[in-house]
Amino acid sequence: MRLALRHALAVFAFLALVMAATRAHHFGAVPDASWAVFFASGVYLAGHQRWAFPALMALAVAVDWQVISASGVDFWNHYCVSPGYWFLLPAHAALTLAGQWAAARGLAPRWSLLGRLALALFVGASLCHLFAQGGFYWFSSSVAEPSLAGWAKNYADWWPAYLTVAFAWVGIGAALHLALAPAFARLAPAGHAPR
Repeated sequence: MRLALRHALAVFAFLALVMAATRAHHFGAVPDASWAVFFASGVYLAGHQRWAFPALMALAVAVDWQVISASGVDFWNHYCVSPGYWFLLPAHAALTLAGQWAAARGLAPRWSLLGRLALALFVGASLCHLFAQGGFYWFSSSVAEPSLAGWAKNYADWWPAYLTVAFAWVGIGAALHLALAPAFARLAPAGHAPR
């Protein structure tokens, strides 16, 4: 499914707003929706990734910069910003690609789509965590003596929380999609209804 540019820009604006509003705290009262945003960008913006993915990555870095700077710490000296920080590129790309794969057969509500979305999100979020957490663990100076056993424990300790948050946000997005799909179907020109 390729959205017309004006629809893609509207979806992008919504996703960017959600990410900007939630990225400041990973597990705060309103947890970070970034992983779900990158997944949803793969689902809805598949034909626009040449500009959508770099723009979302730039927004993620800008929000991180703003949050870190507001705390009085220099961005480049913050413990999260290490050579491992740049592993967020393949991490978020994994989620985007998983979203594209999930939506490859269309978004018309059906049980097989639910299974495909769940599988894609599980694999994409697991790979995302592998890159993001692995990059931080192996390439930051925050881990004094990295080891394979230490990395595996760290991965396992944080993975359920990140996976839960991603599934919760994608669930909210799926409910919103189902609620709005009939209205959007009425707006679509004849012969262009979602497949």
